[in-house]
Amino acid sequence: MEVTMAMFVAKRLLMALATVLVVAVLAFLLVHAMPGSPGAVSLGAGASQEAIDAFNQHLGWNDPLVVQFFRWLGDAVQGNFGNSLIDGRSISADLANRLPVTAALAAGATVLSAILGIALGVTAAVRGGLLDQVIGGFLGLLVALPAFWIGIIFVYLFAVQSSVFPATGFVPFSVSPQDWALSLALPIITLAVGAAAFIARQTRASMLDALQQEHIRTLRATATPTWRILYVHALRYASLPIVAGIALQFIGLFGGSVIAEQLFAMPGLGQAVQTSVSTHDAPAVQGVVVVATVVVVAVNLVLELTTKFLDPKLRAA
Repeated sequence: MEVTMAMFVAKRLLMALATVLVVAVLAFLLVHAMPGSPGAVSLGAGASQEAIDAFNQHLGWNDPLVVQFFRWLGDAVQGNFGNSLIDGRSISADLANRLPVTAALAAGATVLSAILGIALGVTAAVRGGLLDQVIGGFLGLLVALPAFWIGIIFVYLFAVQSSVFPATGFVPFSVSPQDWALSLALPIITLAVGAAAFIARQTRASMLDALQQEHIRTLRATATPTWRILYVHALRYASLPIVAGIALQFIGLFGGSVIAEQLFAMPGLGQAVQTSVSTHDAPAVQGVVVVATVVVVAVNLVLELTTKFLDPKLRAA
């Protein structure tokens, strides 16, 4: 069993590394397909062609693509993504500052959406009837609402009208833990609303299936407490698709937080990629894409291992 599990982990690690490498190659090629050159971007429209050519030559932009890629890859493996063409800042340092912001948004929204989604899904599945219909209609409304519209409503209600939370901006945890939490509150709630609806639907479907299982009926016949049947046995049986749904929501929130980051002026990866693409900052684009891919692939790997652990059939496979 231990050997089989080790082989499974090794195979998944190789697949994860291959995925990151493929994305790195695609990002590199797409960046080189962008119009202009680093010299033209960095020096501006008023620069002479001689100055632009000299700048590109200094960067090695005219070297063969294979040479450029492996040179960049060697630096990236060591955590060096180069410097911005716009202001010369270290891209690695910038990403290190931005990654915790996006991670905090995605993690906070995932936890909140999981709590709300599981609670609503279990309630709908267990209670049924009119309450199930009301919850289903409410979830359908939440899914249909655009995230930016929800964010604007929350800003108006909780920042403009009541001043409970700040409307925009981000405060680092090292500066003030309380202000850090307050600055994240509205973006997290905005992102969690739609995600909670998807998790609730998945939880409801999984719980309905779990409650129909033979061992659940046996537990009811033996007078096992209802709370234990629901929250220990049934929810554990239904946990596999729920955990997968929560992990996929984290991936979606991590990669799709750009709307919330722009709306609430959060200095995260989403804001960085939008800025770097609009300014043709090629090294910054590559750095953001690779870092985001590594996070997504790591979450997928953890999800696969968790799924194998939770499902006895997969553990024995």
